[in-house]
Amino acid sequence: MTYIKVQWIHDFQDEPILLYSELDSKRNEIRKVEVYKNGKLGYACENKSVNGTFVSKTEIPLLEDINADIQFEAWELDKEYFESIWNKAVSENCI
Repeated sequence: MTYIKVQWIHDFQDEPILLYSELDSKRNEIRKVEVYKNGKLGYACENKSVNGTFVSKTEIPLLEDINADIQFEAWELDKEYFESIWNKAVSENCI
């Protein structure tokens, strides 16, 4: 598995500013967490979607391709960091 963090630099109020993704060997998203300017968290996996977050149906580009677009900054994470973000998103959205 590969874990990435992408900062999306924009002025849209209803779009996430941080995206965390767990990718398989073909760069398909397995799990995703989105963070919004107001602190709201959304998350998704194959069978669950919370706060409008969905896993991508297409493979995620390589980091250098993401970073070629000036509105994005992307880097790789370790599994433990991704898991901490995932667990926070899940626990904050439990009812």
